[in-house]
Amino acid sequence: MQTPDFSLFHFYLSFKLVRSTPYFSVFSFHLSLRFVRYFIELQYDGAAYCGWQRQPDAITVQGVIEEKLSMLLRVPTEIVGAGRTDTGVNASFYTAHFDAEEGIDTAQLCYKMNKVLPMDIAIMRIYEVRESLHARFDAKLREYTYFLTPHKSPFRRFSAWYFTADIDVEKMNKAAAKLLEYDDFTSFAKLNSNNKTNICHISHAHWTIEEDGTLRFTIRADRFLRNMVRAIVGTLVDVGRGRYSVAEFEDIIQSRDLSRCSAGAPACGLFLSDVKYDV
Repeated sequence: MQTPDFSLFHFYLSFKLVRSTPYFSVFSFHLSLRFVRYFIELQYDGAAYCGWQRQPDAITVQGVIEEKLSMLLRVPTEIVGAGRTDTGVNASFYTAHFDAEEGIDTAQLCYKMNKVLPMDIAIMRIYEVRESLHARFDAKLREYTYFLTPHKSPFRRFSAWYFTADIDVEKMNKAAAKLLEYDDFTSFAKLNSNNKTNICHISHAHWTIEEDGTLRFTIRADRFLRNMVRAIVGTLVDVGRGRYSVAEFEDIIQSRDLSRCSAGAPACGLFLSDVKYDV
C-alpha cells in the first residue's frame, strides 16, 4: 500500500489557510499594482550639498529628495537623475525619474514635496512618461550656464564667480568657437573619472554680457565630462586675460592633456540650465 504524500496535502492545506487570512488579500493587492514612470523637473541651489549623487555620510540633492519622496509615497523610492553635478554646482533646470504605482495625483505630490523639502530645492513639475524614458540615458542635449560678475554682492556669492580683472570677451568667444570643431575633450576631463569615452559633441558655446555687466557663458552638448565645463570656463577666462592666445587654446584642445588647461572655475557660478529629450 502506497503511503499518502502528506507533504503535498500539508502544502495544499496551508495554502488554503493562507488564502483565508487578510495577509493574502494584501499580498494579492500588491501583485496587481501597476507601476509607471514619472519625471520630476526641479531646481536647486547646490551650495549646501556634496553634489547631486547619493553618497554615504554626505548630504546630497538626490539623497534629500529620495528621503522626502519615500516618506510621502510610504515606500522606499529611488530616483535617477539626468547626470551628476559636483559639490556647490546649481541647477536652474534638472530632470529625474522614479517608478511608482499608477494613478498618483502628481499635482498634489508636487505640492507636498515642496512643503517638506528645504528651501534650496524646488520641484517645478511631476508627470507620467512612457515606461522606457530614462532621465540620464535618453537625454539628447544638456545645457550649462556659467556666470561671472564684476560686482561684489552678498546675494550672489553662491550663484556667480566674483571676478574683477579686465577680460577680452570677443577673444574669449573666438576661442569658444573652436570647441565646436572638436569632439575629444580629454584636455578638460577630470582624471580617474572612469569615462568610457571623452567624446562629446558641442553644438553651442558663447559668452554674452548682461546689462549689469555680468558675463554669461552658455554651452550645449549631447554630454559633458566631469568638471569639463568648469575647466573650459577657467581656460577661456585665461584667454580673455591674455595668458593664452586663441591658437594656444586650440592647441590645448588638440593636446588631450589635462595638465595644459587652466584651473577650473569656482563651482558657485555653474548651473545646469536645460535638458532635452525626444518624447
